[in-house]
Order: sequence, then C-alpha cells, then structure tokens
Amino acid sequence: MNARTYTDPSVLAGIAAGASWADPEMDPTRIDWTARRAAAAIPFPLVNGRPVNPAAPTGVRFGRNELGHWGEALAADAIVTASDPDGWRWLLLIERGDGHGWALPGGHVDPGEDPTHAAFRELAEETGLIADPIDPWVKTLPARYVPDPRASDEAWMVTVPVRVDLGRGWTVLPDVIGRDDARRAEWLPAVDFDCLCRHLGYHGERLFPAHRGLLAELFAG
Repeated sequence: MNARTYTDPSVLAGIAAGASWADPEMDPTRIDWTARRAAAAIPFPLVNGRPVNPAAPTGVRFGRNELGHWGEALAADAIVTASDPDGWRWLLLIERGDGHGWALPGGHVDPGEDPTHAAFRELAEETGLIADPIDPWVKTLPARYVPDPRASDEAWMVTVPVRVDLGRGWTVLPDVIGRDDARRAEWLPAVDFDCLCRHLGYHGERLFPAHRGLLAELFAG
C-alpha cells in the first residue's frame, strides 16, 4: 500500500495569504529543526530530515493534511466548568466554525506566549467570557498529544489544558456568545462524560475528536 500524501487546499490558501498558522516552506527537509525540537512539548523524531508524529500513523504519511505547521503545533484549551446549587456541573463548549463539532475554547499559543494566558485569551476571543488566570481555582495541566482529525504524520497538535472551575451556586450561568472561530458558545450539562455525549447526540451534534479523550479522563465516572 502506497504512503498517502496530502495537504489540504486551505493550507495552501493560508500560505498564499501569509497566515501566521501556515508555514510557508513546502519542503520540511529545508527547515532547521534544532530549535523546534528543543522547544517541543513532546519529543518527536526526524526521519530523513522530516518530522514524524509521535503518535503516527494517522493515515496521511506525507504532507500536512489540514494543519499548517510542520511538526508540533502547540495549543491551549480552556476547560471551564460551573455548578448550580444542586451540584449539577456545566461545561462551556464552542461549536467550531470548521464543521468539526463542539470543542473546548482554545487555539494556538503565540510564539513566546505563556500557555495559560493563551487559554484565557482564546476563551475571551471565542466566548466573550473574561476570567483571571491567577485565580486560585485555575489549574494548568501537563501538555498532551491530542488526536486531531486534521493531523498527518508530519503535522500534529499538542495542547496545554487549563482547568477553570467557577465553583457552585450558579443559578444563572455567565453569559457567553460565539465569536471569532466559534459559531456558538453554550454551557452544556456535564455531570460526567456520558452525560455530555448523550446531550450532544440527542441534538444531533458531536464532540470534537481531539477533545474526547481529555474530557473522558477529566469527567470519568
């Protein structure tokens, strides 16, 4: 079976437009990988000068699929929860504008940006919710690989999850609105992971595959 090569036209369009998320270099062997590998949150190998996804194979051996950055792209995601007076937990999710379902608010960490601050920046940009990253209920979790459906063996996502628990007693949850890359932003019931998935499935929606494992571990039980 031949190794599949694919780069989505949206990546090529991003390069042509000078988008910051799209590496302009088309040949990864011409990239100096020393600095990128040193800064990577999760170590990865090179084979013949090309980066290799630490969780490969993905089904796309060569090329970037739908991701613009060769190798690891670092993101930060905000896991924001609040509970009502009865202890019922609610999770803030956004509907992605690219059709990949409902996801945690989040996005790319800018060069030199602290991932915790990146998560709060993306939270404000995508939902309008302003929170303080130094509040005591904020917990930044270790970086982890996520199985993003847009990835390839040469371009993948790693995220830094940031847990934000707003506490109990909310009779009316904070107002949110979908903005930027988000079509909608809503508080969804998440007593446990199955509760969240049942609610989405009942409405004919689905959870972004990259966040399923993360949320399943967090809301186990």
